[in-house]
Amino acid sequence: MADELKLIKKAQKGDVNAFEKIITEYQSVVYSISYRYADNAHDAADMAQEVFLKMFKTINSFRFESKLSTWIYRVATNTCLDIVKRQRRAASALPLGGFDDEDGNNFASEPADSRFMPDARLEEAETKDVVNRAISELSDEYRTVVILRDIRGLSYDEIAEIVDCSVGTVKSRISRARKNLREILLENRELFEKYFV
Repeated sequence: MADELKLIKKAQKGDVNAFEKIITEYQSVVYSISYRYADNAHDAADMAQEVFLKMFKTINSFRFESKLSTWIYRVATNTCLDIVKRQRRAASALPLGGFDDEDGNNFASEPADSRFMPDARLEEAETKDVVNRAISELSDEYRTVVILRDIRGLSYDEIAEIVDCSVGTVKSRISRARKNLREILLENRELFEKYFV
């Protein structure tokens, strides 16, 4: 912890090496959060890069009133939500079938080709895809608390600090988010049931 505080103070003074050490320490956490919002590895990597850029630009806003990890979760969550909102606005301007590049290649959203994946890995990837798709249908505030609690395993107090609300509100959102998630899975049972039979 003492070393982390020194790193933060150095990073706030513009020490790039200190900031890189912070990135190294938290890159898997940031990538994991980004992946839950992006739902694919390429976009998650881009999203994580944007989170780190935002962290670098705002490191001076860290006031040592909370843990660094809490601040990073807050920056990552807010940045990912901003990116998702931007993408929704951009997607609403695209034709439903995606778009074509100059060579006529269509960039519609397509599932990954699973023909070359071993069965166990394929089943695991499909299950994750089902859960990720269901989570992506939640509202932003519900998706955020599910990611922070059920996927990242943060405490109610930590989540309350990250999303800037009371612990009671966090518990209520998590309860409603889980209920909505169950409803989404039940409503789309025909899509999901082969994974859960």
